[in-house]
Amino acid sequence: MNFKGCDIINIDDLTREELDHILSVSSKMLPLMKKGSSLCKGKILASLFFEPSTRTRLSFESAMSRLGGKVVGFADPTATSEKKGEVLADTIRTIDGYVDIMVIRHPQEGSAKVAADYADVPVINGGDGGHHHPTQTILDLFTIKEEKGRIDNLSIGFCGDLKYGRTVHSLAYALAKYKDVKVTCIAPKALEMPRYIINHLKMNGVHVIEKESIEETIEDLDVLYATRIQKERFGSEKEYMDVRGSYYIDENIMSKAKKDMILMHPLPRVDEIRYEIDDDKRTVYFKQAHYGVPTRMALIALLLGAVK
Repeated sequence: MNFKGCDIINIDDLTREELDHILSVSSKMLPLMKKGSSLCKGKILASLFFEPSTRTRLSFESAMSRLGGKVVGFADPTATSEKKGEVLADTIRTIDGYVDIMVIRHPQEGSAKVAADYADVPVINGGDGGHHHPTQTILDLFTIKEEKGRIDNLSIGFCGDLKYGRTVHSLAYALAKYKDVKVTCIAPKALEMPRYIINHLKMNGVHVIEKESIEETIEDLDVLYATRIQKERFGSEKEYMDVRGSYYIDENIMSKAKKDMILMHPLPRVDEIRYEIDDDKRTVYFKQAHYGVPTRMALIALLLGAVK
């Protein structure tokens, strides 16, 4: 399977076979995390972060370093020519001549597609507004596969900000490619999953349930994927305060879950997951964050043609 020169913009552009291949290559990257590799020696990754990030940015930079390549870029857009009024297309055209591959995170929806349209090198979407976050989805799928042994035939719950949460949007599209998946959406009315995503899931044979209470459904779940209420996506402080603290996952909630359920979260968390449950063996959110390195190593190596 040849990914060389491709862009990763929207998870729905990938077939199940392509996703499974990326997950397979990610598994092969696990041992390389410790011993390193020269697969991408002489190659340069542009890390273009127009929006704050900890895990996505650092895991991409770590991934490229572990592959033997180098990283250039920025994490503060005020230090770039955007501050002078330069449009994104011109920024991308310029950087395209400096590097071999680029990852971009931008608050504007559709920005990654713009970057791909103007760049000759492969472009990876590191998150564009409330739109898509395909590499988070790939590490989420990898986490489920590693921890549960499969993705097919699982009952998966999404909880929290399902309206603005790009991680759950992208993961929902990916899960629609797998067999016998049941998805439960748990959110207050103001933050429920967009109807177009619900409809997409149903059209692809996914059994969808919508609830407002975790307690009603947690005992049936194999995976619970929690998200924070994203203050930065709201139009006003009042809007945010009206839904803040809608859900808390604590020892009481976890006591109702299956003994082998896994609790995931894309991080950062605010107050939706209590620190008291961090030692519960079913909480895998920090392991999930660590899986960002092998999955992003796989993507970089595949797009640069270093592996097939």
